[in-house]
Amino acid sequence: MKYISLLLLITAISFTGFAQNKDAILGQWVNSTGEAHVEIYKKESKYFGKIVWLKAPKDEKGNAKTDIKNPDAKLKSRPILGMEMLKDFVFEDGKWTDGKIYDPKSGKTYSCNMNLKDNGDLNMRGYIGISIIGRSEVWKKVK
Repeated sequence: MKYISLLLLITAISFTGFAQNKDAILGQWVNSTGEAHVEIYKKESKYFGKIVWLKAPKDEKGNAKTDIKNPDAKLKSRPILGMEMLKDFVFEDGKWTDGKIYDPKSGKTYSCNMNLKDNGDLNMRGYIGISIIGRSEVWKKVK
């Protein structure tokens, strides 16, 4: 009986090690190209992210870069620095799902899922329709 109790305790402890902390993605992340830092934060029970640093924040004329590729003419003049580019992610089954990611380089918005890799990197998967048809990139935590 002692051995069964001990086995159950060890099993419970090992499974808690695999449980993902839902707030583990909070903080600053550098995108895969190193061009931007994105601050991931929480509003109520959903996760969002905004651009808080740009390697090249100014255009060739020395002006702050704006969202010139946005299909909405009213948003073309909004600054990229400070822009909310991740929206409405929910945590379920160890992943952050059902969110949207906006790409200011193309002006397009994609469905997106995120998950933490074993090494602590953030795997981003943007897609149209189903996740199989998409692109992944890895973000690293800013130290």
